[in-house]
Amino acid sequence: MTVAAARPAEAPPRPSRAYLDALEERTERRRAEHVPIGSPFTGAPERLGGQVAHAIDRLDGDLAELSATIFDAAEEAFLEYRSVAAIAELLRRHGVEVETGTHGLETSLRAGIGSAETGPTIAILAEYDALPAIGHACGHNLIATAAVGAFLALGRLAEADVPGRVLLLGTPAEEGSSGKELLAREGFFDGVDAAIMVHPFGYDVVDQPFLGRRQLVVTYHGVAAHASAQPYMGRNALDAVALNYQAVGFLRQHIPPTDRVHGVIREGGDRPSVVPERASVEYYVRSADAATLLDLSHRLEDIAHGIAQATGTVAELTWDPLPYTLPLRTNDALARRWVGHQEARGRVALSGGVVPPELAASTDFSNISVRIPGIHPMIAVSATDVALHTRAFAEAVSSPAGLAAALDGAYGLALTALDWLHDGALRDAVRADFEAAGGVVDVENYFTSEGESE
Repeated sequence: MTVAAARPAEAPPRPSRAYLDALEERTERRRAEHVPIGSPFTGAPERLGGQVAHAIDRLDGDLAELSATIFDAAEEAFLEYRSVAAIAELLRRHGVEVETGTHGLETSLRAGIGSAETGPTIAILAEYDALPAIGHACGHNLIATAAVGAFLALGRLAEADVPGRVLLLGTPAEEGSSGKELLAREGFFDGVDAAIMVHPFGYDVVDQPFLGRRQLVVTYHGVAAHASAQPYMGRNALDAVALNYQAVGFLRQHIPPTDRVHGVIREGGDRPSVVPERASVEYYVRSADAATLLDLSHRLEDIAHGIAQATGTVAELTWDPLPYTLPLRTNDALARRWVGHQEARGRVALSGGVVPPELAASTDFSNISVRIPGIHPMIAVSATDVALHTRAFAEAVSSPAGLAAALDGAYGLALTALDWLHDGALRDAVRADFEAAGGVVDVENYFTSEGESE
């Protein structure tokens, strides 16, 4: 028997850039018209800006080494042992006491300066997990570097210049695993009054949308049979998955433009001669509002059960094997302080709505932002058309421009923290903005309390 030779694989055609180019043109028009937002509050004494800048300059070598170490380690969620060890070693070298592996996660980290007896407590958050195959293509090496740089710079100030407590909180497993939510449920953020962090991006923007995100695994259970001799005695679980995937595709026409549903088939049977008795599909389900995320969840449930009835199978739904994330809430009063400090570093942090909201992902910081006031600004490290979670973005965050962004981010985080600690009127405005946006959300029970089925 002659076996035909396999044809060499051809590269798939590259997608058109037409829509991306249109988004960039729209953004540039809005950026040209953008007026930076200001803040009516005094904040910290002006002299502290120079002291923080000087401290960060002196830390430049240590921070560059830390960023490179975390980047090279490229450890995935819950496995960030080398990364957290590098952070802890640097802190101890600067005389800071560090705890690691607390509150149920082996790669968490806690350190503090100042005292809660002299004022409120603000946390600066660090992330350091990487992605499978493409490493630090989300730039968490820079997130950690900026947070550590801000914390160490604040530690070099006089005790009287830090009227309260500043915590550095290392939060593992952001990428799809909701490490911050796992830690929050164990009390990691208890006693914290505000939280801040910075994330690399293609733009400087203070309030970019981050969608709420859930995970859904639909497993269909059918009846196995010989696919040739007795197919009529089977009930095909793979057919159910195929119909489910198609139905979700049709659903996309009828959901809000900010919603996202994307999935992969996890199981589809073992061999063609056996009718598959088990098959499964996994989806990420995202929406810009918690209420619309709940509605979208119900629609996916209806699809799953309807297809089970149509195919004679049974649908098993597993929601959120790891905790879900709610949409991000940005605190306006804190965000305005960030904008001013980025101007001091030569950056113009754009307001929300200038950068297209279509360029949206999800983050577990969202779950912290609805527990306590917080900000999660984005800082430019790459060309605007370079997307997160790509090899091109990994190259950007390991470049000199990436390190410069981390140092600018460290400055912004440190000064925003000082503003909040020094200015009681600012803290009142931060709290008022937080309450006006809905106050504290019971994150852990949000969907069950809203009637979500188990």
